[in-house]
Amino acid sequence: MLKQNDNDVLQKKGITLSLIEEQLASFRSGFPYLEITSAAEPGKGIIQITNDDIKLLLTLWENYLKTDVLVQKFVPASGAASRMFKDLFEFMDSTSEVPVKPAEIKFFDEIKKFAFYEILDDVCNNNAGIHIEELISHGNYRSILENLLLKTGLNYGNLPKGLLLFHSYPTHKRTPLEEHLAEGAMYAANAKNEVKIHFTVSKEHRELFEKKLNETISLYKKEFNVNYSVSFSEQKPSTDTIAVDANNQPFRENDELVFRPGGHGALIENLNDLDADVIFIKNIDNVVPDSLKNPTIIYKKVIAGLLIQLQNKSFEYLKLLENDEIDSEKLHEIAEFCEKQLYNIPKEKLNGDELRNYLIRKLNRPMRVCGMVKNTGEPGGGPFMTVNSDGTVSPQILESSQIDLNNPAEKAKMKQSSHFNPVDLVCGVKNYKGEKFDLVKYVDKNTGFISIKSKNGKELKALELPGLWNGAMSDWNTIFVEVPIETFNPVKTVNDLLRMEHQ
Repeated sequence: MLKQNDNDVLQKKGITLSLIEEQLASFRSGFPYLEITSAAEPGKGIIQITNDDIKLLLTLWENYLKTDVLVQKFVPASGAASRMFKDLFEFMDSTSEVPVKPAEIKFFDEIKKFAFYEILDDVCNNNAGIHIEELISHGNYRSILENLLLKTGLNYGNLPKGLLLFHSYPTHKRTPLEEHLAEGAMYAANAKNEVKIHFTVSKEHRELFEKKLNETISLYKKEFNVNYSVSFSEQKPSTDTIAVDANNQPFRENDELVFRPGGHGALIENLNDLDADVIFIKNIDNVVPDSLKNPTIIYKKVIAGLLIQLQNKSFEYLKLLENDEIDSEKLHEIAEFCEKQLYNIPKEKLNGDELRNYLIRKLNRPMRVCGMVKNTGEPGGGPFMTVNSDGTVSPQILESSQIDLNNPAEKAKMKQSSHFNPVDLVCGVKNYKGEKFDLVKYVDKNTGFISIKSKNGKELKALELPGLWNGAMSDWNTIFVEVPIETFNPVKTVNDLLRMEHQ
C-alpha cells in the first residue's frame, strides 16, 4: 500500500505512519453520526442575557482587561475570495454578452457602491483606455470583470477575502484585515493598551498580508491610540490528510501520494500554539464599518464577561475539589453548577468519590462561550444538546453532515433548531493553576467527514478533520448565548457588500 519513497514525503510533512493508518481506517469505516437529544434553545442550552446581566458582564470584562492578562483575537483568514465571485465567473464563461441573472444585473447596476469601484475604474482606464461607465454603455461587461478578477487587473478572484476592499470611509477604504484591527482595539486592548491579533493565512498570500499590515498599521495605532502585536501562521503540513481512490487505497499522481488540506479543523494546532488567557475567534469576513460596530463590541464584551464569570466559579470549585474531605453538600452544589450553568448533564446520579472525580473531569478543561443568532436561513452549523462518548449530554455545535438525516427522528430534531452558529467565540484555554491546556487532547477524532473531490479529472475521496468549532472543541465546556443578528454580517458573495450593513 505504501512504498519506500513515501517515507520521505511523510517525514517532510511531519506525518507519522500510524496517523496515515488511522486516516485510511477512517476512510474504510466512515464516521459515525452524532446522537442529539434536542436542538439547543433558550432555557435549554441557550442563555438569554437580560439588560441587568449586560451591565454586570460589561463591568466584569472591563475590570478583567485592567489586570495582567493575555488577550488575543484569532482570525482564520486563509480562505480565497474566488467563491465570492462565483456568479461573475459564470457570466464570464457564458455566451451571454449582457448580464441576465439577477446577481449579475445587481452587480453592474450598483457597481459604484462597492468600495473597490474607484481602483477598479483606474485599472480599467489604464488597461483598456476607457472608464467603467463607458465600458458599460458599450456593453463591454467582460472587460470590467477581467480587470476585477484576473491577474492582469486587481486579481480579486485569486486574492484572500481579508485583502479585498470591503468598506468606504470619508478618507480611506478598509479591508477586513483592517476592520479586525479596529475591532480589536474596541474590546481586546489589555492594561498596557496593546491589542494582540493572530491571523491564519495561506502560504502564497502571507507576504501580501504582511505588506498590507505594514502599510496601514500606523493609521490604526494613531486612530485608536493603541499598540498592536499582530502575528501570522499557516496551516501546518502535518495536518494535511491523505487522499484515497474509490477503493480506499492511497491516491497517487506521478507515483506520489496526494495530500489535501485538513480543513479549518486543522487550525486547532495554530490555536494551541498561542500564549493567551482568553482568545476571541471570529471569521475574517464578518465585519462592518465602525458606525455599525456598537452591537458587535457590546456583545463581544458580554460573552467575554460571561466566560470570566463562569471560569472564575469553575476555578473556585476546582480548588475545593482538590480536598479529599469535601462534604456531600458542597459536592452537590458544584454538580448543580455543572448541570444548570454549564449544561453538562450526567449519565446517572453519582455520589462520593465518583461524583468528585466526575466533577473534576468536567470542570478542568477548556471553556468557550459561543454567540448564537436566531435562524434566518443563513448557512451554518447549529447548537444542539449532544450525547458524548461517556454517555453524558452537553452542548455542541454540529453541521448537518454530522446528523443522520435519513433518520426521521434525528432530522426532526435538527429542523427544530431555532438558532445557528455565526462563529462568534471567546475561549478560556488555561486551567485553574494558570497552565495552558493542550487543546489537541480535547478533539473528538470521530467527528471528521469524507467528501468527494477530483484532481486532474480523476475522482478522489478527501478527509476533513473535525471542524475547529465542531469536533475539534468537542470536549470543551461549551456555553451558548443568544446574540443579536446585527452582530452577524458575513460576506459570502460580492453582492453582500451592497447590503446596508456594509455601506
